[in-house]
Amino acid sequence: MIAPPEKLAELKAEVPLAEYTTIRLGGNARYFVSCRTIDEIRAALDFAADGNLPLQILGGGSNVIFPDEGFSGLILKVDLKGVRFEDGGDHIHVYAGAGEVWDDFVKLCIERDLAGLECLSGIPGSVGATPIQNVGAYGQEVKDTILLVRAIDRKSLELVEFSSSECEFGYRKSRFKSKDKNAFVMVEVAYRLKEFGKPEIKYAELREYIKSQKSLENKKAGMEALESVRDTVLTLRRKKSMVVDSNDPNSRSVGSFFVNPILSEKEHEKFLDRLKANQIERAPSFKSTAGIKIPAAWLVENSGFHKGYRKSGVGISSNHALALVNYSGTADELLSLAADIENAVSDKFGIKLEREAVVVQ
Repeated sequence: MIAPPEKLAELKAEVPLAEYTTIRLGGNARYFVSCRTIDEIRAALDFAADGNLPLQILGGGSNVIFPDEGFSGLILKVDLKGVRFEDGGDHIHVYAGAGEVWDDFVKLCIERDLAGLECLSGIPGSVGATPIQNVGAYGQEVKDTILLVRAIDRKSLELVEFSSSECEFGYRKSRFKSKDKNAFVMVEVAYRLKEFGKPEIKYAELREYIKSQKSLENKKAGMEALESVRDTVLTLRRKKSMVVDSNDPNSRSVGSFFVNPILSEKEHEKFLDRLKANQIERAPSFKSTAGIKIPAAWLVENSGFHKGYRKSGVGISSNHALALVNYSGTADELLSLAADIENAVSDKFGIKLEREAVVVQ
C-alpha cells in the first residue's frame, strides 16, 4: 500500500464495495477513503493524481454499480455533513453538506415548516448527488429549489460555485452529468424553500391518492400538510419497492435503471409507425417542454420483460418494471439483463434507452 498523505490517515486498502451500495454488488476497491472535510477531499485528489490512480466519487451508493472484479483505483466517499438555515427574504436558504443523507435532510426541512422538497421523500442517496442528475419524483425536481452548488474543481482543487441557471438543468441531467462529467466534487448544495408553504401537488397519481384518502383535508400549511404529503409519497414508493428496506428483496436495486425517453416530433412519428407495425394501438405519452416523453416502464414491459422477470441471480422487481434487482447475482449478470432489455426495446420500438444508473468501469 502506498503511504497516504498526513490528511488521509483513514485511507484503507482492499475495501469491499458491495456494502456501500443499495444493490449490494461489486468487488474490492484497491484504495478507499471517507472524506469529512474539504482539505481531506483535496488530499485524496492529490493522492490519486500522484499515484496515477483511477478515481471514483461515491456518495450514498444508491445509483451506482461496481464491477465484480472491483475497482483498481481510489474510491473517494464524500461524507461532508452539516445543515444551516439562513433568512433569504421571502424564502429560507438551506445549505447542506454533500454527504448528508437526502431523506433525512428532506424530513428535517419539513419539520422546519419548509416546503419544496416534500415530494422527493424516500429517495435514497446523498445531498451531493441531487444536482448531478436533477433528482425528481412525483412532480418535483431539485432544479425548482436549488439556489447554488459548491464544488471542488478536480484539476485545480479550487472551490467553485454555480448558480441554479449555471447548472444547466434538464430532465434527469445537468452540466455535471454531461459536459462537466467527473470534473467536480460536490461539497455543498443550497436550496431555496418556502416557510409555512403549501405543498404543490402536480403529479396525477399523487393527487388522486391524496384525494381518495382525503389526507390533506383540514391540514395547516407548513409541517402538518407537508408531513401528510411526505407520508403519502412514502406509501406510494413502498408499494413500488422504491424505499430501501432490508425486509423487501425487491428494494435491492438502484431505483429506476432507465430514464424515460424524450422524443422529438419526428422521432415520435417514427415511434408511432413502429406501434402500427407491431399492431399496438397506442402507447402512453406526455408532452413536455423538452419533447414527448414515453414511459420507459411501458417500453420495457411491452418488449417482453414483465415485472418479476428473473434471469440467473438478478431480475426485474415484482413491483416496478424499471428496477433491476440483485437477488443473489453478480454485476455481470445484472448488466447482461440490462443489455437484453435495451436491445429488445431498440429492436421493437427503435428507441435507445438511457441508463440512469452509473456503471463504473
